[in-house]
Parts: sequence; structure tokens; C-alpha cells
Amino acid sequence: MANHSEHHTGHLTHEELKFREHTERAANFIKIDLFRSAREEFEAALQYRPGEATCIRQIEVMNANIARDRKTVFVVAPLVIILIVAIALLV
Repeated sequence: MANHSEHHTGHLTHEELKFREHTERAANFIKIDLFRSAREEFEAALQYRPGEATCIRQIEVMNANIARDRKTVFVVAPLVIILIVAIALLV
């Protein structure tokens, strides 16, 4: 007997299966804050459903998350370096 997942997806086209595969993988990447990988999966999903609004919105969200993380690194990294230098000078 086929499991529920196989039964549920058995009638889908190859394109629909690939689209779902990419969007599910993207969702998993988002759960672990891998926003670049998630963006790549949403972009790949668009190959199977060009112009799909949810994917386009998610790509925009991933771009915002990546920009936020980049900004955080540019703020935190210099502070860490200053702290390390200050500790080194005190020792």
C-alpha cells in the first residue's frame, strides 16, 4: 500500500513535483537561517512556475534577511576586533 504522501502527489506533473521539491527545500533552509540557499531554491522553483507570486515575495524576504545579516556582521565584527585588541593590550 502506498503511503499518503505518494498517493497525494501521484497525479502531479513533473513540473509541479519539482516546484514542490524546491519550495519545501527552501522552507527547510529558512528554518535553519540559510537564507542564500533558500533564495536559490525559490529561484529554482520559478523555473517550473515562472512569475509565481509567493516565490517572488520569498526571494525579496530572503534578500532582506541576507542584507540584515550582512549589516550585523559589519557592525559586530569590528566590535569583536576592538575587544580582542583591548584585551591584548591589557595583558
